[in-house]
Amino acid sequence: MGKTGGFLEYDRKENAKIAPSERIKNFSEFYIINDSKERKCQAARCMDCGVPFCQSAMNLSGMVVGCPLHNLIPEWNDAIYNGQEKHALSRLLKTNPFPEFTGRVCPALCEKACINGQNGQSVTVHDNERYVIETAFENGWIKPVKPSCRSGKKVAVIGSGPSGMSAADTLNKRGHLVTVFEREDSIGGLLMYGIPNMKIDKKVILRRRKLMEAEGVTFKTGVDVGRDITIDELKKEFDAIVMCCGAKEPRKLNAKGIEGTKGIYFAVDFLTDVTKNLLGNTLDKKVAPLVKNKNVVIVGGGDTGNDCIATSVRLGAKSVTALEMMPKPPVERAANNPWPQWPKTLRTDYGHEEAIEKYGEDPRVFETTVKEVKSVNGAIKEIVTVKVHFENGKLTEVKGSEKTYPCDLLLIAAGFVGAQDYLPKNAKTPLGPRGTVLTKAEGSYQTNVDGIFTAGDMRKGQSLVVWAIAEGKACAREVDDYLMGYTNL
Repeated sequence: MGKTGGFLEYDRKENAKIAPSERIKNFSEFYIINDSKERKCQAARCMDCGVPFCQSAMNLSGMVVGCPLHNLIPEWNDAIYNGQEKHALSRLLKTNPFPEFTGRVCPALCEKACINGQNGQSVTVHDNERYVIETAFENGWIKPVKPSCRSGKKVAVIGSGPSGMSAADTLNKRGHLVTVFEREDSIGGLLMYGIPNMKIDKKVILRRRKLMEAEGVTFKTGVDVGRDITIDELKKEFDAIVMCCGAKEPRKLNAKGIEGTKGIYFAVDFLTDVTKNLLGNTLDKKVAPLVKNKNVVIVGGGDTGNDCIATSVRLGAKSVTALEMMPKPPVERAANNPWPQWPKTLRTDYGHEEAIEKYGEDPRVFETTVKEVKSVNGAIKEIVTVKVHFENGKLTEVKGSEKTYPCDLLLIAAGFVGAQDYLPKNAKTPLGPRGTVLTKAEGSYQTNVDGIFTAGDMRKGQSLVVWAIAEGKACAREVDDYLMGYTNL
């Protein structure tokens, strides 16, 4: 695929980024998209490797290798190289209903599995994907396609994150009448309110909503199923129900003095407030005062923690410190972490770059957590940290390693422990030991209640956007079989 020997002729060239000193002045997307000529060169690097791990989604040593959607990556890279953008689009949309999302926020499992990555020069699959879909939108190739006939079956999808949108899109294209219920004022789930604007402009989500509505999907926002309306009420109107509400129960921080102290927020709540006020043009009045000229400490080293770093920098924090319990990863792959496994190496993401630019040093402090919160008049003023390490699988404090940091705002980005339980209780679908909704069998999306299904993080646990999309598609297939007695999905 691509150009024979292209991987030898061209070096990897990612989309450039606006300099940190400039991009921290706003919340706009900051990638500078390469032109079509450069994109062809990058697509030419996709070699005829024979075994495309990039699209495999294989499980190796407990880690998934390649794209969970099984995107036909070599095929659309070949089409890009040959100037066949419309053909590239058709091959991309065959497996991925929302490339504009994954082309922005996916960590690109495909690239980590690319055989060129053995030498650190994998194909720019992520950038190529975004190029294909945005070229299509710019040229008016993306148009609403309504089903040629309707099945007469009605499906309620609860939750409009990537899994809910994926399930709704797939079932609608099959001909079922789909209504999506969302408790927030806008659709998108964490895509809308959990991931900042600089990673995905919310116009991208609204653009997809308009397209899906034109194709026949109905969205009802501001409706909290399980509270505003019950599952039993939905059963009277719909033939099947799909729960895609994510795993939004945050992991709490076990530290002395934390209960009842002001100035402590869960990361997603903070990011949600920032986005809502940004969209409502009230950011400077309502959110910025929490952060501006304040000492911010973030607990958690994942993508959400990094987003909190970048957001705090933009809002004028005096200082930003990011605490991570895990050891600092190596710069290069360890011998026990060979290709094509996901590389467990140190990654300096966009937020880290921006903090380094503004404060002159990397904000991350490894093998450290919060031991105590100190407050004055009920508001947080300092935190006491302690070094930790894992001993026989148990997190253990290092005696005498305590350190005090000034802290006016503490953001907890320590992940999630499962689904919020009020909807499962209302649906009478029990949660398992991981806090996720149980299904009849491993790999199934059918719950213990006839006609009720679940997908995405609510079934799988906290994961990636690309996995959520794959879950929604797979769940839709099972729902279709339930409704029709067979499926051609």
